[in-house]
Amino acid sequence: MSTPQQFHAFNPATNEPLEDVFVTTTTQELDRVVHQATIAFETYRKKDKNEIALFLEQIAEEIINLGEPLLTKCHLETALPIARLQGERGRTVAQLQLFAQLVREGSWVEAKIDTAQPNRTPLPKSDIRQMLVPLGPVAVFGASNFPLAFSVAGGDTASALAAGCPVIFKGHPAHPGTSAMVATAFEKAIEKCGMPKGTFALVQGHTNELGANLVQHPAIKAVGFTGSFTGGKALFDLANTRPEPIPVYAEMGSTNPVFILPEILKEKATAIATGMAQSIAQGVGQFCTNPGLAFIIKSEEAETYCKELCQKINETPAGTMLTEGISKAYQKKIAVTNALAPNIEIAKGQTASTANAAVATVFKTSLQHFLENPLLAEENFGPSQVLVEAHNKEEILEAAKNLEGHLTATVHGTMADLENYKDLVRLLELKVGRIVINGFPTGVEVCHAMVHGGPYPATTAPQSTSVGTQAIKRFVRPVCFQDYPSFLLPEALKDENPNQIWRLIDGEFSKKALA
Repeated sequence: MSTPQQFHAFNPATNEPLEDVFVTTTTQELDRVVHQATIAFETYRKKDKNEIALFLEQIAEEIINLGEPLLTKCHLETALPIARLQGERGRTVAQLQLFAQLVREGSWVEAKIDTAQPNRTPLPKSDIRQMLVPLGPVAVFGASNFPLAFSVAGGDTASALAAGCPVIFKGHPAHPGTSAMVATAFEKAIEKCGMPKGTFALVQGHTNELGANLVQHPAIKAVGFTGSFTGGKALFDLANTRPEPIPVYAEMGSTNPVFILPEILKEKATAIATGMAQSIAQGVGQFCTNPGLAFIIKSEEAETYCKELCQKINETPAGTMLTEGISKAYQKKIAVTNALAPNIEIAKGQTASTANAAVATVFKTSLQHFLENPLLAEENFGPSQVLVEAHNKEEILEAAKNLEGHLTATVHGTMADLENYKDLVRLLELKVGRIVINGFPTGVEVCHAMVHGGPYPATTAPQSTSVGTQAIKRFVRPVCFQDYPSFLLPEALKDENPNQIWRLIDGEFSKKALA
């Protein structure tokens, strides 16, 4: 029988425990909240699109109403600057509002109607209609590095609720106080909007057992996760050994390769080096889109670029990492990389004596050495990069062919470079979810066209995204309705088209009602 276990959040800047005491959700409590979610689903999935949209907007409003105390609590638990947290709160609210707009418009359900042809020979054709419907209660896991935007009210939660699925959210143990505060916004929104109890629930704990029990609960129908490869793969494996396997949408990190082509270095070596150093160090490198790997062709211009990059990195101040565990893992990987070859480290930022300080670091190696040491291609979650030096275009293409799945790839090049390296760009389409031209991968816009995903091992579901409105598709499935009487049809499939949505009618998109 499970017993409550107490735990604390820690101030990452000091490694001192914070005052508040939290209790791990027991197995019995977990059963209760999942049961409530199952009951809530029967009501919530039938809610009018405008009711769900208003609910999402109300959650956003209640988060704003939490005010400065939310930012203060979050800063204490993460050491992230208040200005960064203000921006992240804005993003959290904006993505809730974006999903509200998507739901209110309504065409996301992908309604399709193939009208009947009773006089067709040799056999008549039935009336066949299809749309997307919600899966059921969803488990979502919070990320360490975005305590607001990829946490309780983050994109996974917003997209699942928008789809009509109740959410049981497993808070990240690094910021339980922040999670608990945001959960109160859901409680108020549920009450004000008349949503069923169980539409949202927060469970907390610092053990792997709680997460495993949540994923294996028979009433859970899908999982959203952002975090490490180890954690995501473990949940994926658990979900696939259930009597009823369920989809796990795990975003598990990436080294996000950058390719800097020859001609652009003649024009913009300093500018690219400056931007690269900023991207490497942004957020103390604790972004899943951090540019941890770069490729360049050896030349005088490449040497200039390296010197400029090293100078910028050497001037970069140390930053406090999110947790002691993340800090230790970063330092360990730095040591492993240094041990792979002598003189591989070419730049190192400023040091600090504070707890969990991370020093920006850049390594440089040859393509041959890189290919012979697969560890160099693995993510180091923090402000570091491995710069790989090739001799020619053929070696650059060889490097790209040997890449595993990543979230992003970036190409810096002139128009002439991009024309000359079209094969590289086409190859990268098979390796990543997002390709950036002449920019940097850090920073993921929340919009309709965004893809934040990619082939394994970056994610467990390369056909999906965890950012942007397309994320709603993770928590639904298509259902076909054949020869249904009108009164039984969902609103989206009725002849009259009462929701005024776009529908595919006999192969053509239209908002028209059927005659």
